[in-house]
Amino acid sequence: MNQSASTSLAQTVSQSKTTYNILVIMGLCHLLNDSIQSVIPAMFPVLGKSMDLSFTQLGFIAFSLNIVSSIMQPFIGAIADKKPLPYALPIGMFSTLGGVLGLAFAPNYSMVLLSVLFIGLGSAIFHPEGSRVAYLAAGPRRGLAQSIYQVGGNSGQALAPLITALILVPYGQIGAAWFTIVAAAAVGLLSYIAIWYSRKLKAINFIEKSTGTAGRQESTSVSRKLIFSVVLILFLIFARSWYVAGITNFYTFFAIEKYSLTIQQAQMYLFAFLIAGALGTFFGGPMADRLGKRNVIIASILGSAPLSILIPYVPSSIAFILLLVTGFILMSSFSVTVVYAQELVPGKIGTMAGLTVGLAFGMGAIGSIALGVIADHFGLLTTLTITGFLPLLGGLAFLLPADKKAASNA
Repeated sequence: MNQSASTSLAQTVSQSKTTYNILVIMGLCHLLNDSIQSVIPAMFPVLGKSMDLSFTQLGFIAFSLNIVSSIMQPFIGAIADKKPLPYALPIGMFSTLGGVLGLAFAPNYSMVLLSVLFIGLGSAIFHPEGSRVAYLAAGPRRGLAQSIYQVGGNSGQALAPLITALILVPYGQIGAAWFTIVAAAAVGLLSYIAIWYSRKLKAINFIEKSTGTAGRQESTSVSRKLIFSVVLILFLIFARSWYVAGITNFYTFFAIEKYSLTIQQAQMYLFAFLIAGALGTFFGGPMADRLGKRNVIIASILGSAPLSILIPYVPSSIAFILLLVTGFILMSSFSVTVVYAQELVPGKIGTMAGLTVGLAFGMGAIGSIALGVIADHFGLLTTLTITGFLPLLGGLAFLLPADKKAASNA
């Protein structure tokens, strides 16, 4: 699908009705997919103890999962922009299912790394095409549609602490095998989505041919300002993902060390951060529709900085509250940054989804290694102190073009 055809697609989709049942199913599939991914960081305390792993080795596990997804997502998104791949969705989930089985029975560190690569591959396939389905089902309500889709993923990630407390601590590594049931359910739902997706594309192609909009020529020039804006929004996502990586991978260890908590108790602090982030993701879209995408991005990332800086230095009860508030504020820009980037570069729905979501995971992976090294050499307090200052980079969002200028590209 070339640029002109993609622009025609955008016009055709925006004139259709919002398909809420598809959006809800995609949100649920996103929840199932990301809850499986969340098994990996949730297993860090278990694997760290059973295999005697260092923080650096744990960081490489996160890297192995996320870097595959980040490298492949933009490429898969670009391929899907040219030729959509509806049935890649259930096929990718089979890769995830195999990775979960491998993780549950992995006898050593090398097999753990190999297993998470398969899970990362499944995620790389799911996210760009999942974002395209959300786009096709959105109608004129792109922000809301992306929020419904993304809140599923963030909710799945928020389940990690509960997974640890209820499954992985009692059953250990083999408890991950329970998630083959989750993966199988996701395969069934995604097969239904793939059928709808395929029919939707045929209907759109028919409409475009009937109205003569297929193949309409549009300018494809790219200005320096546009390149700068895309790079800047990606950089802001990087900063946010590094902070989330620091909290997700290392805060439980910090809470156990500082507050003398059990693994289950420490996981509840992480759960508070992640579930509040899921709520922030859902409400961020509607807030952006009313207040503007750029304004929400600025308020979200920069506004969370004072709280993120304080978190490592306050008593446990206050830390719990600050984690809740920080998670909500910081993640309220999650779906907004995706839609903003897609409006900057119209017609590249899958590519921009792959860049904004995929590279976010990738930078989180690199951050996991860097933060793991810092934790090994300088301690957890230093690690979380450094990550706490990352949201200050949100001030750079003032350099982004206003919504009307960004949307003028769409």
